[in-house]
Amino acid sequence: MALHLASLNSGSNGNCYYIGNEQDAVLVDAGISCRETENRMARLGLSMQRVRAIFISHEHSDHIKGLCSLARKYRLPVYISDGTLHACRFEVPPSQIHSLTACQQWSVGQLTVTSFSKYHDAAEPHSFVISQKGIHVGVFTDIGRICEQTIHHFSQCHAAFLEANYDEEMLMNGRYPYFLKNRIRGGHGHLSNAQALELFIKYRSPALSHLLLAHLSRDNNDPERAATLFRQHSQQTEIVVASRYVESKVYTLATGI
Repeated sequence: MALHLASLNSGSNGNCYYIGNEQDAVLVDAGISCRETENRMARLGLSMQRVRAIFISHEHSDHIKGLCSLARKYRLPVYISDGTLHACRFEVPPSQIHSLTACQQWSVGQLTVTSFSKYHDAAEPHSFVISQKGIHVGVFTDIGRICEQTIHHFSQCHAAFLEANYDEEMLMNGRYPYFLKNRIRGGHGHLSNAQALELFIKYRSPALSHLLLAHLSRDNNDPERAATLFRQHSQQTEIVVASRYVESKVYTLATGI
């Protein structure tokens, strides 16, 4: 059974990622409206009826602003850490809330979702890997710096959404105030193109077929610059920039029967 993945939106204006098979799917984050999520999935030929759960990485609005309406409308379980839940203060029925911690695994239909903690300026943030029959898709965004858990999980992925938030030169020469520049590059903010590229070059699996560059800054990065940088080292991996304006294509990974 094949495993499908798509970015519905990626950036500071909203983040939402789809991973699923012909029967079961999950969303990682719900940072665009319920209607926009539905519309983008419909354009891709993806059905909300396959979505079995939403996994939330952290409480920043670009990751949760569509969560309440989406979870209520489709009665979806929401997997979220206690710290993130407390920081969100949103209204999802308690019966739909499932508490997550680092290094846990959940079965969602035929999918397995693994969580692990990360560095980011949020209450209790997590990243996720979604697996099916030995095929792994990672969602690695909003990461201040690379840790051993990120390396471990990234090195096993057959496809990944990897943050390449900013170009160092563009950030430092840009219009942001100094405190915000420090927040972004200070170890609990975001990964630069160079940091993400180092992870890609050093630790990618030979089986990594698709890399979607995610959460690019509108002001401090350039999609073509980021894509060119990674494609110089891509070898067998297809490099895609996940847009902050439109959904990506659906990418398919073949898995065992």
